[in-house]
This record gives sequence, structure tokens and C-alpha cells, in this order.
Amino acid sequence: MIYFTELDHLPVYDVRGEYLGRLDDLGVDPSRNHLRVASYLVKTPKNRMLCITHEQMQSLSVRAAQTKVPLDEIRCYAPDESLLRVKKDVLDQQIIDVNNRKVVRVNDVDFTIQPTNGHTELRILAVNVGLAAAVRRLLQGMAAKHTVRLLTGPLPTRTIPWEFVNLIESDPARRVKLRLSYDRLAQLHPADLADILEELSRDEQKAVIEGLDHETAAQALKEIPTRMQADLLESISPEQAADIVEEMPPDEAADVLQQLPPETSAEVLSDMEKDEAEEVRELLGFEENTAGAMMTTEYVMVHESAAVEGALEALRNFEGPIESVQVIYLINSEAVLTGAVPVARIALAAASTPMRELSVDPPISAQAHADARAVVDLFHKYNLLSLPVTDEKGHLLGVVTADDVLELVIKRD
Repeated sequence: MIYFTELDHLPVYDVRGEYLGRLDDLGVDPSRNHLRVASYLVKTPKNRMLCITHEQMQSLSVRAAQTKVPLDEIRCYAPDESLLRVKKDVLDQQIIDVNNRKVVRVNDVDFTIQPTNGHTELRILAVNVGLAAAVRRLLQGMAAKHTVRLLTGPLPTRTIPWEFVNLIESDPARRVKLRLSYDRLAQLHPADLADILEELSRDEQKAVIEGLDHETAAQALKEIPTRMQADLLESISPEQAADIVEEMPPDEAADVLQQLPPETSAEVLSDMEKDEAEEVRELLGFEENTAGAMMTTEYVMVHESAAVEGALEALRNFEGPIESVQVIYLINSEAVLTGAVPVARIALAAASTPMRELSVDPPISAQAHADARAVVDLFHKYNLLSLPVTDEKGHLLGVVTADDVLELVIKRD
């Protein structure tokens, strides 16, 4: 194994022994091979930058590198945005360690040297984020390489295999060229992903959010403070923001849009699907810190004349969050709330059982203008999992769920 700190400024010679310059950077072409070093960038004594391909590299060690071709067959380097450069793009940069669910800074990069078909290939093994790598960086150029190895040998080291590294690139076009993907981040728990986002700079946050699928982005945003949600949505295009907000429950979408400037909020709403935008607009019309502002419009309801089999069908067709299906609400022909049936009661009932027979009467409810404190008191007094919200005539408008109440209590504490 060899470290980038041992390769940096390495003297490079051509096949005739002519000195070419010193190694300045290494380039990986992710479109061809994401592990193999494709280009060796060498700075000449006249400050020109040469680009030696991996097929042109004869040998490589901690002492020197030599090409298998003469100088006149080596081209000058032309900037290439599709080339991932180790020193420029990886070293000293913050990356996402997917396995340990955290943001870390790269201190060094580990490689292996492999003779292949008459030339030498350098392959990336891992990034090094431990103390030993940090000390190697500090001692680089100040002591002989073998001495540095002796000094850092006993120190703790921590590496992240290259395949588990998520690089952060703020330029969307270059992100595509480098084939950077955040698919592994989508496998993390939203709370862990939110913790990672909070450790990043605004540009890095934007890069990650833009690279995630809309559903994953929405789930992660739900876990970060509302003000940060708004800042992030404001940093991306209204079209992208709309796609993400559409994946949020309506009440949470309304909360975050309320934090945006009115003109930005209006742009996002105009780019959303018509029905979903209308639901959010209705919630935005309620005064802050009221039951109406807290409620979601995603819940399960059936007519009071329905049987259990009809309620089960409604449950199967429900696409909202799981916390909204603790209770099935009953309404009459005028959409007035008349009952509530805990889902647990349905499990043991026959399919033909009328829902009315299983209903809790009268259902505990709150009017839309009720103060948030009163809502919390009702949850505490009756040990509720959800609370239906009605207008003054008893029409069912939405439901406040226990997680919304818990979030409110935590914020106040």
C-alpha cells in the first residue's frame, strides 16, 4: 500500500531517464473505472502540466516514477471536468461516511500498486481520516518517508473503503460528469441523514438535496429544523422545491412554506400538483398555533353506514403516513363527524360488522380555531393517538396526530 502523501511531489522520469517534473495530482475517470488512476498530472520545472495516462506508466514507488514512453509522446494536460482529481477534489474535503453515518474530512488517500499488461496501475483502496494520516500530512516534506512511516505506525488509523465514500460536489453539471450518486444515502434512516445535512455547509447541503430522490429528500427535511428546511428549499429551484414538498404530509408542507418569503412560497405552490397545492393552501389559511394549523388532511374516513370490509378497503387505498391510520373516522352524508373507530378494533371484527357498532361515541374533537395548548391538553387528558379537527358545524377538516403534538411540546421545552 502507498499513500498519496508519499506520492505527492514524487520525481517523475521518462523511459530515457529524462527528468519530467514532480507529480502534482492523480486523476480518476469514473465513467471508465472508478478505482483506477487514469491520469498522472506532472508539473514540469517550467510550470507546464503534463498528463501521463495509466498505460504510459512503467513503474512507481515511494522514490520515483518512470514512464514507458519518451517526453515527446506525453501530452499536456487540458482541464477536464469529468476527471476526479485526488488532491483537488478529495484531499482535505468533507465527505459522507455512509457506514458510520457522519461527515468526515479526508487526511490522506490509500492506494495499491498493481503491475498490469506491461505497465503499472494505481488503484484507490480507501480514504484515510484517522490520526496517523493527519500526522503524515503534517510531516510531509519535513522528514524522510520511511521515517514518517515509523513515526505514524503506532498511531490509530481509520480508513473508509472507497466504495463507501460519498463525495460532495456543489456543481450539478460536474456531479453528472463525475457520476456521483447519493443512492446509498437514501438507505439511511431519515434522522441520520438529517444529522449529516446539519454538519454540512449550505452549498454542500444543496448539493446533497439536489442529488437525492424527492421522497428521500422530503423525509430528511422533515427531521431538520423548520427554518433550515426553508433555507434549503429557497436555495434550489422552485420546480425542485415543489417536487420535494409534494412528498411531505400537507401539514408539514404548510409549515415549511410558511417560513419562505411569500413570493417564493407562491412559486412553489404554483409548481405543485393542483390538488396537493390546494390542500396546502387551505392549511396556510389557518392561524399559527391553532388546531387547524397543526392538522393534516391525510386521514382515513368512511361513511357511518359502512361495514368493516369497507373500512379495510379504505385503509388499503390510503397513501398517507402510517401515523394517520390509528383511527378511522365516521361521517354522515353532510360530512359531519359522527364517530371514531380505533384500527385495533377492526382487526377482531367480522367483515360485515357495521362500523357504527365499533365507534367511540361521542368522538373527542377540537375546532380548527382551538389553541395549540388546548390540543395538547386533550391528548394528555384522553391519552389520544390522534384528534379530529372540525369546523363550527362539526364538519371533519383534518386530524392532529400524536407526533405533531410531541414535536410542539419538545419545541416549547
